[in-house]
Order: sequence, then C-alpha cells, then structure tokens
Amino acid sequence: MKNYTITVNGNVYDVTVEEKGAGAAPAAVPAAAPKAAPKAAPKASAGAGSVEVKAGAAGKVFKIEANVGQSVKKGDPVVIIEAMKMEIPVVAPEDGTVASIDAAVGDAVEAGAVLATLN
Repeated sequence: MKNYTITVNGNVYDVTVEEKGAGAAPAAVPAAAPKAAPKAAPKASAGAGSVEVKAGAAGKVFKIEANVGQSVKKGDPVVIIEAMKMEIPVVAPEDGTVASIDAAVGDAVEAGAVLATLN
C-alpha cells in the first residue's frame, strides 16, 4: 500500500493505493474528508524584520491589510485569515514598520505560520 496526498481544486486529500497484482490497475481508497493544505513558509527576504507576525489559527489568507514599508501600531491588522467562514485579523504584536509580507491571498496557512515581519 502507498499513501499519497492529492490536491484537487485547492482541496487536499490523503489517499491510500493498494496494488492488486502485476498489471492490475491500483484501487484508490479515498480519505474520509479533505484537510487544509499546509503551506510551506516562504523564505524570508534579506530585508526581513526581527518581529514576526504569526497566524493565530489555521486558515486561508483572505486579505493583506498592510504593505511593506508601512508603519503599523500594536493591534493594527496586517493580514486577514478566513477560517470556518470567519474573518480573523492577524495584528501587529508591537509598533513598527512592515519589513516583509510572507504570504499571499489564497495561501493556506497553519497556526503559528509567519505571515509578515516588522522592524
């Protein structure tokens, strides 16, 4: 048996394939439900800041509220994540200037993923 992860229209499915014999077509056993696609963290740019802005929950990036170079105050929204039909703001943990945005609209992210950095 072999396990595969397949993405169809943005939905991720874990499937197990069992080989029935030489020359026989494999039979796919679909997973019970789709799961969120984990997003590999993009590499930080050379100008990345020292303060990380992390996702508080797993979800999909819905909107980018701040731009690189923009000044933000503690509590200002930097990125909006959509999870379970709710929009969840990811806010600046302290005052600073946005050094990098490390996610794009539509990206699936896990809780704790770095979405931006501040200086």
